Formats: sequence, C-alpha cells, structure tokens
Amino acid sequence: MNFRVTLAITFVASSFQFGFSQVTNPGNLIGQDNAITTAVPFLAISPDARHAALGDAGVATSPDANSAYWNAGKLAFIDKKYGGTLSYTPWLGKIVNDMWVGYFSGYYKINREQAVAASIKYFDLGDITFNTGPDPSQIIGVFNPREFAFDITYSRMLTENFSIGGSLRYIHSNLTGAFIQDAKSANGAAVDIGVYYTKPMQGAKNSTLSIGAAISNIGTKVSYTDADNKDFIPTNLRLGTAYTTELDPFNKITFTVDFNKLLVPTPDPNDPDANKDKSILSGMFGSFSDAPGGFKEEIKEIMTSVGVEYWYNDLFAARLGYFNEAKTKGNRKYMTVGVGFRKNRFGFDVAYLVPTNKREHPLAETIRFTLLLNIDGTQAEKTESVTD
Repeated sequence: MNFRVTLAITFVASSFQFGFSQVTNPGNLIGQDNAITTAVPFLAISPDARHAALGDAGVATSPDANSAYWNAGKLAFIDKKYGGTLSYTPWLGKIVNDMWVGYFSGYYKINREQAVAASIKYFDLGDITFNTGPDPSQIIGVFNPREFAFDITYSRMLTENFSIGGSLRYIHSNLTGAFIQDAKSANGAAVDIGVYYTKPMQGAKNSTLSIGAAISNIGTKVSYTDADNKDFIPTNLRLGTAYTTELDPFNKITFTVDFNKLLVPTPDPNDPDANKDKSILSGMFGSFSDAPGGFKEEIKEIMTSVGVEYWYNDLFAARLGYFNEAKTKGNRKYMTVGVGFRKNRFGFDVAYLVPTNKREHPLAETIRFTLLLNIDGTQAEKTESVTD
C-alpha cells in the first residue's frame, strides 16, 4: 500500500478506537500491546445518549427507538406505533470543533408481533489539509472525510416473551477524496442478528428479567486501495442482561451488564500479514482461539459495560455506567453519567463521559444529545395475539 495512503487512513482512523497514547518506542503504544484494529470503526460508536450513559450497555435494556442498533430483536417489544430519534455526538471536542457523529432512526410497529426500522449513522471527520511537504505552498487541497452506514431492520415476536430480529447495512467510507492517487472510497455490506427474551420474575413484585444477544456487522471486508489490501470490519458479539424492579408506583430501577467481543482475528506481533487472507467466517470463528497469548489473552479481549438507570414516574431518568477494556487491548476505562426526560410524545437524553485512567478519550468532557418522538397506536393493535 502506498505510504501516503496508509498514513492518511491511519491518522483518520486512529481518532476512533483508542483516543490518544504516548509513544514509548517505535511501533508500541501504551495500552495497545496487541489491540485489535478494524476498518470503519465508526460502526462501533454508541449512537444514542441513553445507552452511552449506561457505559455503552444496551443489548438487553428496555426497547426504544434506538433498539435497531443495539439488538434488532428488541424492536418487536416496543409499545408505541411509530417514532424516531435524532442523536448528536461531538468527536474530539477538546481539540477540534468540526468532527461529529450523527444518528437518525425511525421505526414503525406493523402489529403487536412485528416492527420495522430504518436508520443512518453519519460520521464527519472535519477538514483535513493534504500537502506534499511542510511548506504552505505545497498544500494541494482540503478535504472533508466522511463515513456513513444505512440500515433497514425487521423484528418479530415469536412468543409472548421471545423475539428475533435482523438488519441489513450498507457502509461507505471516504477518507482521502481524490488527493491521493492510490486511494479510493471503501464500500461494504453487513448484517446484524439479535434475539431478546424478557419475562416478569415469579415471586418478585413488579420485577422483570431480560436477556439479549446480538452479533453485529457480519459483512464484507473493505479496501481503500485494491483487492489485495482488504481489512475486516468490526464484527461484534454482544451478550447481556437487565433486571428491572419497581420500588413503588413512582420509582423503578434497572441494572444492566453487557459483555462484548470483537469477532475478528487477533494480530500476530511476529507476522502482521498472518490474517490478511482469512475469510469472514474463518476470522469470526477463529477469533475465539487465535490470540498469541492463548486463553488468557482471549479473556482479555472481552469488554465489559455495566449501567444503572433510575426512573421517576416514567418522566425523569438518571443514569450511571462504567466501561472496562483490558490494558493490553486498548485500555479504555471510563465512567458515564446522564439524564433523560419524557413527556407525552417527546423526550430527550444527555450523556457525559469521564475517563478513569490517564488515557484521553475522543468523547471526554463532551455532552451527547438525543431527541425522541414516540406516537401511540390504537388499543386494538396492542391486544393482537402473537399466535394470530
């Protein structure tokens, strides 16, 4: 791959996954001894403020307009006829003011058993100046890199307590424009699949246990140059549970935990090209046993998200979360906080992230926003049997 192409793509992509690190020696970054990297990592950015405030946990939380991203299976359990959500996330807000992530999602409940949704995630990386040297006269142009993913989702209840769903996704990434001869836009396609189970707890007053599982971004490898230089996209396995209990008629609280693992090959420090020719399925299934450090390193590749959500009268919410990643796999560790408000058809959520170690994070000290709209259906639509 042309060096300038590699440098440009690396510079842009590095802002995603790990924030900033101190270089201690060539090729070794603190907290990234053997971190897994992928193309188009923007796909893994939490899009909405509610789940961002829960430490990025969301596979088993109560369904909402953002369910298609976290677990397509949840969408069928949403109790509104249709609605939508619009989210805005500043990126690297402490350094620049023109990088941001936007997310728009809309859903429609066909009947009690079925729901569909469409969404788009857009990442704007601001203006980047391309030049052939350090002198100002060597500037060849300014380009605004951008990426987006467009999804369509279908979800269906199979029983009163269990549902399944899936999404189709088109991915586009343009990081260099026409300023680098050997570079081109990357395009790809992917699918998500998710299942969701929720049931009131017997013997526990007004309590519900939910379990979710989802695999996202099962899709084509992408290339910014030619067919011989393709990279995996961030295929991810997410497992989680949520427990909700009503303390009294006005107060309820939810505890949730997610476990995430990237289903892509672990880099081999002694052979950077070892995974170059692996197929998608080989990379996915092999990701459970390919770490050079064996089982101990595989366990370190599991990221943990925990969150607590409190609601007062289904009107006001307060949220707290924590995200943990192993030191040698990226070393992202941060707390999250947020609040939410719902009134009739409208609502909004905000979230704030605070790193708990010495590493910077692209979202540190920035506020994320989500606006929501939900419209109720008719009573007849709500009482249809799942067996009809």
